[in-house]
Amino acid sequence: MKIALVHDHLTQEGGAERVLKAFHDMYPDAPIYTLVYDDNKLGKFFDKKRIRPSFLQKFPFVTKHYQWLLPLMPTATEIYDLSAFDIVLSSSSAFSKGVITRSTTLHICYCHTPTRYLWMDTHRYIKELRQGKMVKPFIPFLLTALRIWDQAAADRVDKFVGNSKTVQERIKKYYKRDSDIIYPPVNVSEYSIVETIGDYYLAGGRLVAYKRFDIVVEAFNRLGLKIKIFGEGPEYKKLSKNAKQCVEFVGKVSDEEKIDLYRHCIAYIHPQEEDFGISLVQAAAAGRPAIALAAGGALESMIDGVTGTFFYDQDWAALANTILHFQHKNFDPHTIRQHALKFSADRFKKEMSAYVETSWHHWQEMQHIRRLREMKLMF
Repeated sequence: MKIALVHDHLTQEGGAERVLKAFHDMYPDAPIYTLVYDDNKLGKFFDKKRIRPSFLQKFPFVTKHYQWLLPLMPTATEIYDLSAFDIVLSSSSAFSKGVITRSTTLHICYCHTPTRYLWMDTHRYIKELRQGKMVKPFIPFLLTALRIWDQAAADRVDKFVGNSKTVQERIKKYYKRDSDIIYPPVNVSEYSIVETIGDYYLAGGRLVAYKRFDIVVEAFNRLGLKIKIFGEGPEYKKLSKNAKQCVEFVGKVSDEEKIDLYRHCIAYIHPQEEDFGISLVQAAAAGRPAIALAAGGALESMIDGVTGTFFYDQDWAALANTILHFQHKNFDPHTIRQHALKFSADRFKKEMSAYVETSWHHWQEMQHIRRLREMKLMF
């Protein structure tokens, strides 16, 4: 069977890209279709010879400003010629689920989430847009058109796989489709437990508004406790301006540096609602407990009282109060790490490979039954 992989855009390193990397490991000969590809950022993960970027790649400065091409992305996705493939495996949080395939091709979509800015977060997205006054009034009209396309795109998928129960519920609500769950891969084998921890808490990721690092900064400003925050993003200037000396922004870090930060932190702080919560599993893989908002995928990737502690209101006061009562010595690092092993990359590859194989055999049987019915109608 011939397999093609499809991904929204390869311009940054994140959880979705690590899922695609696992697919690439599973099917190394499969081409990867994507809207835009930045080899400088992702060349270490993917074989450039396998990348098939869309016509958007020809635009100048596209890897830095691809968001400006949003109106062209549905067309760019639909133009991929996938007629030579038996199975299309898409990794999608936006456009890649909208590819057009032959009637005999099986399309399995691994859905990281229904498109956030079209469904769950659309009002916040519009409110927080940094576009000029001339452009912003037209954005709701563009999103309406994209929302209609996104619904039609979801109808083209044969089988959905969600990365958590949270995402499964969203797929049902917004796309009216059933889905299966396979938790995403985390490279837990790269992490290990250390005997001596540091004097700091840790948080990190892309510094964007919805991740609510603002309440982390405010909580630690008030408490006067030390925290390190890794990552880059559009919220950096505002966050760093409001931060006191106890809050340290360490910027972009290498994988090795990030692992070391996790291993030695008192606890990991997770203030946002995520689709799954890979960072919570990374902290657990290092044997460190977490303090997390009780929402979204954290309810599945963390066990309250075993691998960390939840707080229930997304504001600095609730977070600060939880930190004040938090005792990291009440958590066993080895028990925490054992939980993280359930989300390993090897486990993901085995489950996903078996899922693709089973789905393909069932798909062939259905195709055979359809052909028999067509033959009966002919005679």
